[in-house]
Amino acid sequence: MRGLNLAQRRRFRRLLQPALRFTLISSTILLTAGCATIAPRNVLPQANAGQIELAGFHNIRFWGDASAQDIQAIMMADAPKAETRMALGAERHPLVSNLLAISGGAEDGAFGAGLLVGWSDAGTRPAFDLVTGVSSGALIAPFAFLGREHDSQLREIFTKYGRKDIFTYNVPGLLEGSALADDAPLARLIEKYVDDAFLQKIARERIKGRILLIGTTNLDTQRPVLWDMGRIAMSKNRDAIALFRKILLASATLPGVFPPVRIQVRVSGQNYDELHVDGGVTRQVFIAPSIFSSASHDQKSGRLAAKPRLFVIRNGKIDPEWQSVNENVLSITQRSVSTLIKNQGIGDLYRIYSVTRRDGIDFNLASIPPDFSDTSDEPFDQKYMIALFDRGYALASHNYSWVKAPPGMELVTQVHN
Repeated sequence: MRGLNLAQRRRFRRLLQPALRFTLISSTILLTAGCATIAPRNVLPQANAGQIELAGFHNIRFWGDASAQDIQAIMMADAPKAETRMALGAERHPLVSNLLAISGGAEDGAFGAGLLVGWSDAGTRPAFDLVTGVSSGALIAPFAFLGREHDSQLREIFTKYGRKDIFTYNVPGLLEGSALADDAPLARLIEKYVDDAFLQKIARERIKGRILLIGTTNLDTQRPVLWDMGRIAMSKNRDAIALFRKILLASATLPGVFPPVRIQVRVSGQNYDELHVDGGVTRQVFIAPSIFSSASHDQKSGRLAAKPRLFVIRNGKIDPEWQSVNENVLSITQRSVSTLIKNQGIGDLYRIYSVTRRDGIDFNLASIPPDFSDTSDEPFDQKYMIALFDRGYALASHNYSWVKAPPGMELVTQVHN
């Protein structure tokens, strides 16, 4: 930020506001076209773009847009046998009954973190058989997966740190780099919380049959990739912890704002680099369709005593928000893109809701209430995140009323009922 006057610094900070995430993608392209430089990488050829296995790992990821049958085959392959679970002192977890999907939202992830901690303190938060997350939801998901004993860490992450703990400004990146900001501080933060003991706990829960999925976006293929984090944690590969951390970082990587994360694959003895960014580019929130099928099948066969429940935490507002828009290119573009992001997220909710209706799964939705009016002075403003965390906590700790359908679908649900 050196060399910039006060007005310029303020303008640059405004560029990094969460609502402008995708505006920055197009802005960066315009600013850096023809002169952006990234260290050379060996791109996986199109003929091998369907490659899904990583060298040294097995069945740890799959395409998020693959068929339910393909996803099921990968997720259930090499499932730990009963004798293995017994040898490790881990009983088989009950059949799928509680599912949790956490969306992205940058600093708005503080809402989901507060909601989960408040839910724990209310004494009604269940253990989840499946947890999924993208972007800031990816940073929440592992702690939610491990349960309330990790609530203190979840609170820390979203209330103790601010912008400087997440990224530093990268002004030269406007002209010669791959990103506007350096997310090395975020990488160090992930490293602090995700250690060997943390991975062992994730692995132990995967052995029981519980599943943690994190979504990233493969830029070369324009496809969502879902990572079975428990399988990675169970791996004997010495690079498992580095890959686990890298996936969390990649899922939270806003393209053009933060540098993309390279993930190496090996095909026919040759190493190639994939580029992965924010899972929210392709899915704002997701659930694996094969899990729905399994839960539905278990219910219909009488193997479940209760109806499976899905809880979706949308770290953002889903209601329309009025704002006076200046009639200039930047304001119009910013407002249009923020509207696009909001409606993409709502579209993901519709998709998930339709599957729950089909498969007889109870749908529950939480989102930032429309009357939350606090604003942030800069990206990842600590005061803003504390206020949002506290609001989520207050709602969940006082018998939160989950919404039973996405916006606009409530009337349809009532008619069908």
